[in-house]
Amino acid sequence: MIHALIASTPLYLFIIEILKFFGGIGVLSFQLLRDTFKGKVYWKLVVEQIFQVGNRSLPLVVVTAISTGMVMSLQFGLGLEKFGGKLYVPKLVSLIVLREMGPVFTSLMVAARVGAGFASEIGSMVVTQQIDAIRAMGTSPLKTIVIPRVIATFVSLPLLVALTNVVSNFGGLLVGYSELKLDPNFYVLKIIQTVTLMDYFSGFLKSFVFALCIAIPSCYFGLTVKNGTKEVGMATTKAVVVSSILVLVSNFFLSKLFWIIERLT
Repeated sequence: MIHALIASTPLYLFIIEILKFFGGIGVLSFQLLRDTFKGKVYWKLVVEQIFQVGNRSLPLVVVTAISTGMVMSLQFGLGLEKFGGKLYVPKLVSLIVLREMGPVFTSLMVAARVGAGFASEIGSMVVTQQIDAIRAMGTSPLKTIVIPRVIATFVSLPLLVALTNVVSNFGGLLVGYSELKLDPNFYVLKIIQTVTLMDYFSGFLKSFVFALCIAIPSCYFGLTVKNGTKEVGMATTKAVVVSSILVLVSNFFLSKLFWIIERLT
């Protein structure tokens, strides 16, 4: 009686779901690592997914990047102007974009678009028994469906982050010139003088981890769809929420790691 009561509590059910999720992610990650370096990789499918993930995410990423850079430049400029610190805007914007906002905002946008797409596509294939048909043909669903999507995200997201870094700083430059009356040459010079390779790579290298945080859970939720099309929508929601949370949580630990590395060097 007591055991049944405990098993029905929300906290107990939540803990069980968390354990199932991390267990499933661990098994899927091991299978992906094993199958990627064993046998044939369908590079044609990888290239198609790179187009889907990277090229079709460009408009969303560019709009987000330039808007972020412009807003940050405006807010810092108006805030620091009261204390005579408007000249520090290029330094602040460039460092925050390269270290944090660039990789994090780009990853969140990709998680919303690509994560939902992966979960819904794979979930629909499970419901319509296309996954079973692939197995019946003697082909691994991981090799034809999951691995191309994971590799494509792993390749595309860092490129999108690199583009975001440029576009965001350009947006900051536009506002710095038009609203804050800063000389464009001065703005660019301050960025060059401030930013180091460690600043750039501490943000850029995060994107590889974020790519795995997006692609693997999204594919996992798609593969675990069982009871019809209703669960496809639930899997899509879970994919976006969990991927976004993993990006934000892992960002803290990665920032801490790079901070420790920077102090030791």
